[in-house]
Amino acid sequence: MGKVIASITTSVDGYVTGPDDGPQYGLGRGGERLHYWVMGGPWSYEGGHDFAMHGTDKEFYDELVSTMASGVVGRGMYDAAGAWGGTNPFPGTLFVLTHRTADQPAAETGFQFVSDLDTALAQAAEAAGDGDVAVGGGADVIRQALAAGKVDELVISTAPVILGAGKRLFEGFDRDMDLEVVKVYSSPYATHVRYKVTK
Repeated sequence: MGKVIASITTSVDGYVTGPDDGPQYGLGRGGERLHYWVMGGPWSYEGGHDFAMHGTDKEFYDELVSTMASGVVGRGMYDAAGAWGGTNPFPGTLFVLTHRTADQPAAETGFQFVSDLDTALAQAAEAAGDGDVAVGGGADVIRQALAAGKVDELVISTAPVILGAGKRLFEGFDRDMDLEVVKVYSSPYATHVRYKVTK
């Protein structure tokens, strides 16, 4: 098995969404600024957007996903992303952590609903083979995986914005952990830091 790599984007003040996140506003009101690096520049929910990642951001992303072979995300992220239009856009099967497994989509969509983190990570590791397992949002899933000692690498992309409200990445997290900086990338839209979680 490869590594378990948790990655997420935050504001400078530690929010992973703005207020009112969900299907209507995805990353919340003002939260789209967190993903300017993903879209290649400013975009909004009302105005539509293209996926035009480029430069340092694309270099960072391509390197990050090059070893990914499956992933785990929370139901909130799945719902807020509109189930990515009904098809998993990421490498390998995406295991969705949810208490509502009855509405499991068809297998060919690339999504598998799972009711607990340990099962999700075990199935993702099996599906990944020698590849890495990605752990994405939301923040609660990443906190759970870190607290359980399952994360080998934590990747935080910090957007140059202060949101002031929303969901914080480390809200209620009370663990003391050491991290080692592995690599840093910087662009006008984000500073991406890959940390090794020292165990």
